[in-house]
Amino acid sequence: MVRVGIAGIGFMGVTHFKAYQQVEGGAQVAALFTRDRQKLEGDWTNVRGNFGGAGGQQDLTGIRKYDDLDAMLADPEIDLLDLCLPSHLHRDITLRALAAGKHVLVEKPIALTVADADAMIAAAEAAGKLLMVAQVLRFWPEFAAIKDLLDSGECGALRGAHFKRVISRPDWSGDNWFADPDKTGGAVVDLHIHDTDFVQYLFGKPAAVWSTGSLSPNGQVDYLVTEYQYPGRNICVSAQGGAVAMKGIEFEHGFDVYFERGMLKHNSSTTPKLELYTEDGGKQELAPRIPDAFAEQLRTAVGGVASGRLPAALAARSARDSLATVLAEAESVRTGKPVEL
Repeated sequence: MVRVGIAGIGFMGVTHFKAYQQVEGGAQVAALFTRDRQKLEGDWTNVRGNFGGAGGQQDLTGIRKYDDLDAMLADPEIDLLDLCLPSHLHRDITLRALAAGKHVLVEKPIALTVADADAMIAAAEAAGKLLMVAQVLRFWPEFAAIKDLLDSGECGALRGAHFKRVISRPDWSGDNWFADPDKTGGAVVDLHIHDTDFVQYLFGKPAAVWSTGSLSPNGQVDYLVTEYQYPGRNICVSAQGGAVAMKGIEFEHGFDVYFERGMLKHNSSTTPKLELYTEDGGKQELAPRIPDAFAEQLRTAVGGVASGRLPAALAARSARDSLATVLAEAESVRTGKPVEL
């Protein structure tokens, strides 16, 4: 049994808490950290995000509750720290958790700078502990189906893909920290990294990125379109993302993926089912093999801790490379030129 301590009871902390209930037999949420007394008492009704339901009322019987993070890190009956606190805190808390002998699963992005990510990876290697990053799109049912079809070769080689992820400006975080790019990295690092990471998961690190986009009044890239360049591979891959939508559509993601003998299509707003169009003119609705992305992701993390082996789909070094790539995309928007990686 892997004993988990969740740090942070915001949107992601609540999402992870609920998902652990689906990790049969292998994980136990042993402790929670938050400085909010209302949340420590199980009242999570004020927690919300841009998809899914609110936090609701939770029975926390048998779960140790901490309002001091160092006290939770010192708890000898915690094996894995699930870090769901704001992104600018990831480096410091990860280093403290590793020094306390914990394995760490950190919400994406791994950090806000490549230097911080490298420091986290080095600390995990020195401590002999697993450092995993929750890039959940790798487990998202419809997106995982792309990887399955690519690996199987059932529809031939992949020729092109376009991904989309657009949200309204987030205003659901505690103390509205999402509005501060110094804490989030802005829309490129906090949001668009999902699709850049998935592109790299499918095809590896691109040779270069070429992005166009628009800037917010504070100078942050708030919308962009990127072409990922893979010379000699005969593939064309792009993605668009940003926080520019209206409240009527708080969250939208999807893709069009073109294989030699088929096309996969999904959009959370307009095409919520996963559709496969075949070369004979047919159309099928596919049932993804993964029922719940967050539960599958946490099941994978727990399995890694139990076995002592780092799961490739959660590897921190891969997440570090995704961070480096989105930072290059932001540079490309500002310079108007492609950026080599």
